[in-house]
Amino acid sequence: MAVALWGDPRVTAFIGGPFSEEEIRQRLEREMALQHDHGLQYWPIFLLEGLAHVGCCGLRPYRPEQGVLEIGFHLRAEHWGKGLAAEAAHAVIAHAFGALGANALFAGHHPDNHASRRAVGRLGLRYTHDELYPPTDQQHPSYLLTREEYLASRPSNV
Repeated sequence: MAVALWGDPRVTAFIGGPFSEEEIRQRLEREMALQHDHGLQYWPIFLLEGLAHVGCCGLRPYRPEQGVLEIGFHLRAEHWGKGLAAEAAHAVIAHAFGALGANALFAGHHPDNHASRRAVGRLGLRYTHDELYPPTDQQHPSYLLTREEYLASRPSNV
């Protein structure tokens, strides 16, 4: 599954790919270490109907001393444009602010990735600055969603 996702140059074009099988193995090992050490990772996403692998969505430490986590998602190309990233991200955001008690969520995207720009905006994150992303050696637009903003955006009966 990891090779099908991170080995696809369409998926990795904006995150420093394409990746070799060795780079994919190392990335997967880093995800498992994050889960072991922090209880965070990019968790796999599967369709309920048929259990096809869709991609991943999850969290990483960003500024852990301030309670800020990074949210992100990668989807296999055949699942783009179906709202699956948003569905998974909404669940991850609720988990971050609920069970994990995060103070804020950070996200960034490649400046040319217009689909990610729209997705991050629809999730309620607001642009804050550009930040160097070493794998692409480019300044990536960066966003934040605070706990207060998240709670204020939820319907009062939830």
